[in-house]
Amino acid sequence: MNRNLVFSDYVVFIVYFIIVAVYGLWIYRRKKKAVTETKDFFLAEGTLTWWAIGASLIASNISAEQFIGMSGDGFFAGIAIAAYEWIAAIALIIIAIWFIPVYLKNKIYTMPQFLKTRYNETVALIMAIFWLLLYVFVNLTSILYLGAVAINGLVGGEYLHPIMIGLAIFSLVIALGGMKVIGYTDVIQVGVLIIGGLATSYLALTVVAKNFGLGNDALAGFNAMLKDAPEHFHMIFHKPTPASSQLQIDKFLILPGLAMYAAGQWIVNLNYWGCNQYITQRALGASLTTARTGILFAGFLKLLMPIIVMLPGIAAWVLYKHGHLNLEGGSKDYAYSAVLGFLPAGLKGLSIAALTAAIVSSLAGKINSISTIFTLDVYKKYFNKEADEQKMVRTGRISIAVALVIGILFTWKDLLGISSSGGFTYIQKYTGYISPGILAMFLLGMFWKRTTGAAAIAGLVTGLALCTFFNEFAPEVIGHNTWLYTAYPTQIAQNGALVTVWQIPFLICMGLAFLFTLIVMIGFSLAGPRINPKAFLLDREMFKIKPQTLALIVATLMIFAALYVKFW
Repeated sequence: MNRNLVFSDYVVFIVYFIIVAVYGLWIYRRKKKAVTETKDFFLAEGTLTWWAIGASLIASNISAEQFIGMSGDGFFAGIAIAAYEWIAAIALIIIAIWFIPVYLKNKIYTMPQFLKTRYNETVALIMAIFWLLLYVFVNLTSILYLGAVAINGLVGGEYLHPIMIGLAIFSLVIALGGMKVIGYTDVIQVGVLIIGGLATSYLALTVVAKNFGLGNDALAGFNAMLKDAPEHFHMIFHKPTPASSQLQIDKFLILPGLAMYAAGQWIVNLNYWGCNQYITQRALGASLTTARTGILFAGFLKLLMPIIVMLPGIAAWVLYKHGHLNLEGGSKDYAYSAVLGFLPAGLKGLSIAALTAAIVSSLAGKINSISTIFTLDVYKKYFNKEADEQKMVRTGRISIAVALVIGILFTWKDLLGISSSGGFTYIQKYTGYISPGILAMFLLGMFWKRTTGAAAIAGLVTGLALCTFFNEFAPEVIGHNTWLYTAYPTQIAQNGALVTVWQIPFLICMGLAFLFTLIVMIGFSLAGPRINPKAFLLDREMFKIKPQTLALIVATLMIFAALYVKFW
């Protein structure tokens, strides 16, 4: 393996940078009203095409934590981790058909605005503050830190802070142009991401083929992996028994078999794709047909993502198992970067460009969503109700810069401990606990007219409390094996030593928390009026789909079914 960059690598990366910068500037100058109109700056209202929406959704979603984290989980658990991507494709169908019509009909531009319109200002303010803190101190910092670490590892390991600043400046320049610039530059970013990712996966398979004496045939390399590591090509893990190994238990804890498809997977995906300003913002300014087509296009692309972000991890496992790959301490987190060490001159520059594209597009989208919530839901309502369009856009740009500065300050010396907990784990830890309460608020708020503001607050508190209880305390308080769940032993590091603890699979915990949160919210709502005055007016016409939309849905479902039949 060779980690040194050569001239062709720098050329490839510089060409990528110039193309994105020039295209972004052209988009910005083409329609300068983004400078003065808030809906265009924050939402690119009516100007993003379906393919720009779909590409932007994927570019914002895929970042360093996916490349490093999902590839690492592919190394550890195999193709089963692809459930996060493939279930997302189905979740996006649900959102396109049922969520987006509600948002667009009621002219919802931010998630706090949804909560204010449907519930009350207290709920909206609480969640606006929560989302700002979450986006700045969890998502933004982890994307920035993981991105800098990933690229730094590819260029020699001595440039962490300069890379961090470079990523921040690159994303700042794009974000200052508004959502229109972000959306259209994301088309290039996702193109680079897919081309670079596929090139890496192709090369990983050829490396496997070479080491098995099969020449440079990528397909032969894939078939060799199927035969050599069949346990890495099963979607469903069986429930552990007393005879199961600790490795089998640890895999089940992160991917608990069929049970996760009845609970946590849907909560994770519906909350992320349907109740998240960072994601929904791309579609909120479009027409219903355009928004739906863009979202379904993103779902179609999600089916492809495991090839890019997971397959290199499985290849790394096969190479590592046979002594053809060195990993630092055998850690799964180094699987992707280790595979990149095999890349020839030029392709390494392309892989760095792909990583940079994923990181920068995620950063730009994240700081734009921070700016949108702060400007529209906090600044305009509580600090300057008379602010005009120019003042709000200027405030939005200032908040973008401030958010990035805060992100750099907290990641400069890793003050939040992202490296110790692992970036992917760090994000899941702080977002997963709140997901059941948020999804329950949105689902009942959209589709049950009786849901009240008091129920929304009770649901938020209940979801957080129960998720914490089931994850941290339930095995010791209630027991290891109950009619609700089964807890399993695993080892974690505490004070430099390994200790055995009992854990319930996190996705099961989310499902239980969501179930009881729904019950609590329904109970609170039954004490209120039969129809809440703030309930949304829904009609069947909102949810009708056009033939071309139906064709996209059917195609996605057929590919999804084929994948599960093949790898069940």
